[in-house]
Amino acid sequence: MKFSLKLLLWTIMVIALTLGLSGFYFVNYVFETALEREIDQALDENSILRFAFETAALNVPVKYDLLSDGSIEQIASNLETGSQSASRLLRLSDEEKTVLYASDGFETDDALLLQTEENQYSYRVIRLGERFYVQTARSVDALGRVLYLETLRDVSQVFEERDMGFRVYRRMTVLMLLLGSVIMYVISSRLAKPIRLLMDATKKMAAGDYSYRAKQVSSDELGQLTQDFNHMAEALENTIDKLEDEIQAREEFVGAFAHELKTPLTSIIGYADMLRSRKLDEEKSFLSANYIYTEGKRLEAMSLRLLDIIVAKKGSADLRKVSAGSLFEYLRSMFGMNENMEFVYSYEPATVLADFGLIQTVLVNLVDNASKASEPGSRIEIQGHRVQDGYRFTVRDFGIGIPEEEVSKITQAFYMVDKSRARSKNGAGLGLALCTEILALHGSKLEIDSTPGEGTLVGFLLREEGKEAGDEEIQS
Repeated sequence: MKFSLKLLLWTIMVIALTLGLSGFYFVNYVFETALEREIDQALDENSILRFAFETAALNVPVKYDLLSDGSIEQIASNLETGSQSASRLLRLSDEEKTVLYASDGFETDDALLLQTEENQYSYRVIRLGERFYVQTARSVDALGRVLYLETLRDVSQVFEERDMGFRVYRRMTVLMLLLGSVIMYVISSRLAKPIRLLMDATKKMAAGDYSYRAKQVSSDELGQLTQDFNHMAEALENTIDKLEDEIQAREEFVGAFAHELKTPLTSIIGYADMLRSRKLDEEKSFLSANYIYTEGKRLEAMSLRLLDIIVAKKGSADLRKVSAGSLFEYLRSMFGMNENMEFVYSYEPATVLADFGLIQTVLVNLVDNASKASEPGSRIEIQGHRVQDGYRFTVRDFGIGIPEEEVSKITQAFYMVDKSRARSKNGAGLGLALCTEILALHGSKLEIDSTPGEGTLVGFLLREEGKEAGDEEIQS
């Protein structure tokens, strides 16, 4: 069942219950008030008749001290006929509660009379046929006799007004329910509109249209829900786009990895088959073995780099206090024997928070990439200096540079700007990908600024611990 229909049905039920209870209470309240008024009037009328009877009894000449039954009947008849109300009915009974006089139509039982005692009065509401009456009973003292006077007052009109009130209220209730149903149908449809729009948006997204957004038609809680849904849909779309990019990158990674494996394996298999299938002279045998060795080392380096990337992604860095000078001394010892390049080291002494081994790997890869991008004899500057946010390491070369559109891609695994040049120097496009993962463990990232034909500046920032003064420059 639809939400709008549920809202409509529940509203009708609440309205019907409210109108029914309030109508029943109101009509009954009016009825009981009118009935109490009629009972009071019946009791007052009984009192007036009692007083009139006692007065009339005093004016009756008697031979004895007691009022005779005949006189009682005569007085009762005069009281009945002397009334201006045609609906007055009365009955008189003696001390033994034996009826002495009764009006025509006074056909009720003696239950009320029997329970009435001397100097007391009582009443009840009874039904005789289709009519309703208030019956009253009261004792009367007349010339030494105790009599009982009963009256019947017709109150059928009060009950008829109650029945008419219920009929009118039922009609009004039905009319109010019909009118309320129409109004609530319009209101429930408007209230349920944001829900319908959300349902449509959900169906479209389930069908694959992740760019669809629900229209916000209100500013209440449902409007806020629509806004939150759209935020969720946007986050979902971004996540799906990211997953698609990751899947595409993984496919490209697998393709590049397969291609990178194919080239050295083809060389290894070809030269190995040549050595296996024919007898070569010493020079050709050496060249073949050298090709196999070189390509094998390339495969080994590539597998180690891949392993380092996997470990870096799943691992964590053990950050400790590390002297920046020790890192630069390590680089100088690593590349000091390389006479094909001019390495210039310039740094400010400082202490950084880093994993010494991992940061060594980052710096070695950056310097190695700078060497591969430079011509023999070129200058490579390795620098370290304090900045406001920490300590910055930079490696600058003056080599071939990187096109602007390629800068955002070079940190991807197996991506190489100049594939032929990289392979000629045993590169596999994994160094910067490894550096990216290691720096992520340190809360840092690579910053690359490059101009084709002029060179590249690559740097990263580490958190500094302590301050030391002085600059030092070492040149090799």
